[in-house]
Amino acid sequence: MKKDFYETLGVTKSATQADIKSAYRKMAMKYHPDKNKDSGAEEHFKEINEAYEVLGNTEKRGTYDQFGHAAFDPSHGGGGYTWSSGGHNPFGNAEFDFGGFSNPFDIFEQFFGGQQRRTQHQRLATYKIQISFLEAVHGVEKNINIDGHKKSIKIPAGVDNGQHIRFSDFILYIDILPDKAFKREGNDVYITKDLALKQAVNGDIIEVPTLDKPLKVRIQPGTQSNTLIRLKGKGIKDVNGYGHGDFYIRLNVVIPTHF
Repeated sequence: MKKDFYETLGVTKSATQADIKSAYRKMAMKYHPDKNKDSGAEEHFKEINEAYEVLGNTEKRGTYDQFGHAAFDPSHGGGGYTWSSGGHNPFGNAEFDFGGFSNPFDIFEQFFGGQQRRTQHQRLATYKIQISFLEAVHGVEKNINIDGHKKSIKIPAGVDNGQHIRFSDFILYIDILPDKAFKREGNDVYITKDLALKQAVNGDIIEVPTLDKPLKVRIQPGTQSNTLIRLKGKGIKDVNGYGHGDFYIRLNVVIPTHF
């Protein structure tokens, strides 16, 4: 059974974020494999970083307090992706991806300002791949060429611009091309739909594009320009597995220049 994260960091559930940060600093320095050669130190170091990645984030901490470890376990449907390069991995030979638990050494480096970096991470080459907006929304499989070798990779649904996938021998950054119709804000999506003045005054049923298929939407009589219609849960899937964002239709009433 996985050890309680509070117990791992040696704090109580009433600990402040400052207490958690202080506890992590002490324990991470004590069990870092570069300083502690005892058997089991590296595994304990990993546990410490997993605990801090959750408890050091107020939103994740609240989720953990409510649901426990199951909230971050993909097999329970709550977490993201956390595969090792040795097992079956739908993303190829990725060490880890956007969800689940990050590489413990990366967490350590972020906390301490990146001053203690493992040489194997320094040597990782970085590449960039461009994908369309809808490919990012739905996920996509791409064939890429890395140093003359063809690789097939799967990019998960919900990935955002600038995120990256770390593989065993390289890092792939995601560059998402803008879409003419859809605009993304977090996991929410916005689209602007023009309305004729007559439609706004009298009401109408219009068809609007969504992330999946066109949808008929009823416009109420007397609708004002910049009115937002919210389609709950019809936005982008969270890449970490935390549900979906919302889809917003912004109505733009077009005033004719000539009557």
